[in-house]
Amino acid sequence: MTTENLISEIRKKQSFLCVGLDVDLDKIPEFLLKEEDPIFSFNKAIIDATHPYAVAYKPNTAFYEAYGLKGWKSLEKTIKYLNENYPQIFTIADAKRGDIGNTSSRYAKAFFKDLGFDSVTVAPYMGKDSIEPFLAFENKHTILLALTSNGGAFDFQTKLTGEEELYKLVLKTSKEWSNSENLMYVVGATKAEYFAEIRKIIPNSFILVPGIGAQGGNLKEVCKYGLTDNVGLLVNSSRGIIYASNNTDFAEAAAVEAKNIQLEMKAILDGVR
Repeated sequence: MTTENLISEIRKKQSFLCVGLDVDLDKIPEFLLKEEDPIFSFNKAIIDATHPYAVAYKPNTAFYEAYGLKGWKSLEKTIKYLNENYPQIFTIADAKRGDIGNTSSRYAKAFFKDLGFDSVTVAPYMGKDSIEPFLAFENKHTILLALTSNGGAFDFQTKLTGEEELYKLVLKTSKEWSNSENLMYVVGATKAEYFAEIRKIIPNSFILVPGIGAQGGNLKEVCKYGLTDNVGLLVNSSRGIIYASNNTDFAEAAAVEAKNIQLEMKAILDGVR
């Protein structure tokens, strides 16, 4: 999927909602545990119910890897289902990979070619040779961790390196890498006050924004400083949508929550026209 495809879908749905598919078997409705593949059954129902309001889905791979081979199979089935039934939806492998060049090449192949994701999250700590193998894939996107939503982000990301914070150095340096036009960035919703400074460095890049909902991020604040002419944001909500109910109406409840966020997004987009 190209960036233009993504922007078109955002305009069509008046939404920049990303739904996080972070499936915990201890939290899904109990009746689904009788299914042959409870994780996939849950994901399929959530996707079918929420896709009118979402432009992206983001499985966090840890929630699948934790269940071993069965979990990985569920992830494969989920992304295949999305690609075959909703090809206009942008898919994100929230894997936070990043290693020496030949290892990153294998990671990139696994997520982009073998599984068929449109994008993957990566950690920049090891530098450009750990990221450029991901960037080499045409019409695929590499989403770089820049300023994350967790409390520990202040341990390193906002520390001064010379006269500027480390996250700013990461942003500036990444623009010099080969195929950097394929980069997107992660900035947490709980760091909304930083968006104005971030947009000075990456004025047009897409930013994946976790932390809305259960983590306390504020959508209006994020949009106030983060929106671009092409929207430029993918705002993620996971638990607040997929666990809106743990009864037989779980998919319908998820759709209600997704629609509520989409309507808020539409109102924001209408207000900036």
